[in-house]
Amino acid sequence: MQAVIIAGGQGTRLGALTKEIPKPLVPVVGRPFLDRQLELLASQGIDQVVLCIGHFGGQIREFVGNGSHWGLEAAFSEDGPTLLGTGGCLKKAEPLLAERFFMIWGDSYLLLDYGQVWRNFLDSGLAGLMVVWRNQGQKEPSNVRLSGNKVASYDKWSPSPEFDCIDYGLSAFDHSVLERIPRGQPYAIEQVFVDLATEGRLAAHVVEHPYFEIGSPAGLAELEQYILQQEGQRP
Repeated sequence: MQAVIIAGGQGTRLGALTKEIPKPLVPVVGRPFLDRQLELLASQGIDQVVLCIGHFGGQIREFVGNGSHWGLEAAFSEDGPTLLGTGGCLKKAEPLLAERFFMIWGDSYLLLDYGQVWRNFLDSGLAGLMVVWRNQGQKEPSNVRLSGNKVASYDKWSPSPEFDCIDYGLSAFDHSVLERIPRGQPYAIEQVFVDLATEGRLAAHVVEHPYFEIGSPAGLAELEQYILQQEGQRP
């Protein structure tokens, strides 16, 4: 299984924490977040990672190296002078991507069975799969509406009241999806979600528990508290 990690953003919501380092290297209970994320992915059977980097990307490249520290094969795709966004960076990484691959946000720490998600994606026969959580508006506004085992609608910007799920931070794609993304310009992968859902080509894998993320100070604090509890330390 190959995972593409979208790790090129500026992490502005974390304020001073990302003034001199990229968001994936922000410390979480004494270790860079990316260290913990790669350890988790490797434990779930991921054997290849492609990191889409931009802001302070050189630091990420130096930290990860060839990925052998985590038992992974690592490759990098760098935006260049212009940040390409969540979809544009994926298009630039196209030569590095397998026939099918996971995509995960660079600030997401997701505790689920990745192997089962992968099997569900393959069994669906669809172009994409989105992991979703029935959050009922918790954490952030819901942006997904389901119909059976598919995403019926996706709207990150102005979702309707009947939307009761949220993008969990993990998706899977067939390589053909990259044909939808223009080359060399900023583009949002969220538009691909919209289009696939409209066409009935986006499967859904529903989880019943919240996600962890470090995109905000509150999310970072929540993950640190969880890790401290797991390690038997005092929060």
